[in-house]
Amino acid sequence: MEKAAEFGVPEVILNSGHKMPCLGFGTAVHPLPPADQLITVFLEAISAGYRHFDTAAMYGSEEAVGRAVAAAIECGLVKDRKEIFITSKLFVTDTHRDLVVPALEETLRKLGQDYVDLYLIHWPIRIKQTAVAYEINEEDMLYFDIKDVWEAMEECSKLGLAKSIGVSNFSREKLSKLLRNATITPAVNQVEMSVAWQQRRMLEFCEEKRIHVCAWSPLGANGALWGTNAVMQSPILEEIAAARNKTKAQVALRWVYEQGAVPLVKSFDSERMRQNLRIFDWELTDEEACKIGKIPQARGFTGQRFIFPKGQYRSVEELWDGEV
Repeated sequence: MEKAAEFGVPEVILNSGHKMPCLGFGTAVHPLPPADQLITVFLEAISAGYRHFDTAAMYGSEEAVGRAVAAAIECGLVKDRKEIFITSKLFVTDTHRDLVVPALEETLRKLGQDYVDLYLIHWPIRIKQTAVAYEINEEDMLYFDIKDVWEAMEECSKLGLAKSIGVSNFSREKLSKLLRNATITPAVNQVEMSVAWQQRRMLEFCEEKRIHVCAWSPLGANGALWGTNAVMQSPILEEIAAARNKTKAQVALRWVYEQGAVPLVKSFDSERMRQNLRIFDWELTDEEACKIGKIPQARGFTGQRFIFPKGQYRSVEELWDGEV
């Protein structure tokens, strides 16, 4: 990993040959604040040193990210677009061969950009275009075809609309199925990962396949629609943080980074935003890592909202292919 001297965050080189900063700023929040408020927060993040922004069509934050990046360039916080790494994701209503490229074109229109640095299939799921993402019913569910959708993602790469392409919330089995037909290997699999859901088998699998892991909700997203308090209320993290004069969040993020994954952290609080950047100039001891390895494991987000008796996935085990 290389360090970007101007803001001190290391970078990893993806299998596409492009560099990605090893800490991302998440933009998923529900309910969505007004655009001007979001832009102010994102500019604050850029000022603090974040250079990697994680958005998605589903989040409704793409336009605010694009406007913040444009404002940062205009006021001299960054020199040009190349200094910012933008990830966005394909909405679950658009996971069909004919809808992928138009969906990315719409994302780029909202961002005000010619390309994204990374474009991901958000979920291995397809729903009707008339469906409401947070209120899915059984009749909204359609069949998700991994092979066809990935072929369209590869077209996004070939057209230059995405520098790198990847997936999100894919099990090892679904990744294996995708790889059997892929001509471009996914650069990233973005999955839930934290000290409370450590994803050891996924990390091993992705390392073998040269796929980088990004970790969403590395702090548990306590209080969110999908959250868990198992990270920030962990007595083990509290003990380590107190002994090291660090915050619990810093210990949790440092652990994710030491596993070789890129944590995507969301805090709109100015001080915590800066604290979360300070994880690269120290290391956990072997003893501390061993203690963290004993934290009880459970998914914070099971995906139960996608499970229906007549759907493509009839149980949580089917959605994750047993990785529960």
